[in-house]
Amino acid sequence: MPFKFASMSRRAAVTGAALAAMTMLAACSGGGGVSAPAEGDMALGAPEGAKVTVVEYASVTCGHCATWQAQVYPEFKAKYVDTNQVRYVFREMPTSPEAVAVAGFLVARCAGPDKYFPVIHEIMASQNELFGGVPPRTILLRIANGAGLSEEQFQTCVTDPAALQAMDARIKAAQAAGVSGTPYFLVNGERVLDTSMEGLSTAIDAALAAS
Repeated sequence: MPFKFASMSRRAAVTGAALAAMTMLAACSGGGGVSAPAEGDMALGAPEGAKVTVVEYASVTCGHCATWQAQVYPEFKAKYVDTNQVRYVFREMPTSPEAVAVAGFLVARCAGPDKYFPVIHEIMASQNELFGGVPPRTILLRIANGAGLSEEQFQTCVTDPAALQAMDARIKAAQAAGVSGTPYFLVNGERVLDTSMEGLSTAIDAALAAS
């Protein structure tokens, strides 16, 4: 049965309708944004109120996001996150196919805070399968199982009306901030266009050095 929410944004409305079919399931651009704490933020590293906050708006179905996660994130995490020099905030911004992206985000949240980021990264690492003809439900269920969720829990997770409404609220917040696509990075509220390790380090180190 399809879920319909009168308050859903156009993007999320499409997502909600598409997600209703999950039970039978056989790039990205940019705008502006803020780095103040937001409802639903998932974060690593330094605590809230840290001197430097790096915000990433991303989607598990965005190829550029997956490339960044594979090529830049490990060094970025080791240098700044694991050392608690920055607070790294991840914000969900589903991109096409939105139904798959939203389902992936919901699975990550259902897996729990400790498994959220590993699930996100595993979905991104599985994009070749997701876009290569393997049914998305098969891949997401496999990842959900690996995170400790049963098939029944997975099904409940990706069709939960309250979770879909919360996702819609996060999408609207990102759109209100001017973010129209992914990946999108902010360092203390300032957009960083060069998201290579060098580019991010330049912005982060300057913010760390500021009085």
